[in-house]
Amino acid sequence: MTTFLASLNLLPSSSPAANFRTGEWTFPTLYSTLAPAALADLVFSRYEIDVPKNCQFWHRGLSDVYLLETLTTPYILRVSHCHWRSKMEIDFELELLDYLDRSQVPVAAPIRTKNGDLSVEINAPEGKRYAVLFPYAPGGIAIGDIDIEQAYHLGAIVANLHRVTADFQPLAYRHPLNLKYLLDDSLQIIAPFLHQRPSDLDCVLETIGEIEEESAKLPTESPYWGICWGDPHSGNVHITPDNQMTLFDFDQCGYGWRVFDIAKFLQVSLQSGLNRQVRHGFIQGYDETVPLTDGELSCLQYLTQAAYIWSWSISLNNLRLTDYSRLCANYFSSRLAILKRLRTQEWELF
Repeated sequence: MTTFLASLNLLPSSSPAANFRTGEWTFPTLYSTLAPAALADLVFSRYEIDVPKNCQFWHRGLSDVYLLETLTTPYILRVSHCHWRSKMEIDFELELLDYLDRSQVPVAAPIRTKNGDLSVEINAPEGKRYAVLFPYAPGGIAIGDIDIEQAYHLGAIVANLHRVTADFQPLAYRHPLNLKYLLDDSLQIIAPFLHQRPSDLDCVLETIGEIEEESAKLPTESPYWGICWGDPHSGNVHITPDNQMTLFDFDQCGYGWRVFDIAKFLQVSLQSGLNRQVRHGFIQGYDETVPLTDGELSCLQYLTQAAYIWSWSISLNNLRLTDYSRLCANYFSSRLAILKRLRTQEWELF
């Protein structure tokens, strides 16, 4: 059994085989749910905040998110998962958010501890996890999704984000959002599930080949290549009644083509059914702030497909660990149907 667990990367390296056989060990854990009250105590001891009055487990996604409320102020506490992000990858994101905040880009930036750190290390049963405290972004998610004016404003903010990060020099490293990462690595996750569906696997392979051929035309130097948010969409923005915006969730950030951020916005917006005029409002807001080239615009459909394949692999990898029951035939059929529609001439109409 030890060999089987190790082959799945489920057995901690610190668990000797001898202890496994004799039972003198702590059972291997993929991820734990940290007690909200204990987290509140930890945050209060490490940060200059008021006395916490409440801490609730808010959401489990690629990280665990807690809503922590003090007597005066609400905060968001995000706790990483061991199987998703390394300390180096987390540091890259936090450095970027800190830089954006200092550059007057409206983001929910990490709050520093009393010692000046951007995160707090936690020794969880499955290994080291990292907690980050954020201010609760003012406003909320747009009811019924964003309108054309809000989309235009968001596109302009993303364009400015790309512009001001030209001089960003992180100490930490994160894998760039290049085609190897977006497509080849994603294929390694998706392909094993399609061995019994050879025609569907051929469709994915053909799509990747077309994306690679078209994307090879894009330049890989500044300003076309630089920092990307990685996940721009209306669900990652809080908007106040007077349309002030705060961006959050930069978990998928990295260096990539600036036009990829637009493609990612389109990918999420198409899946959520956002109106075409609203989607074009986002592109217009971007283009009037930082003009896009004809070559970038002509690659949008292909990069939207790349964004979809990447997001699919992330979802698939997460479900493999947390909810395998959802990985049924219908799951893959619906996913493939969307990919095929994204390849059609009418891809912007659905």
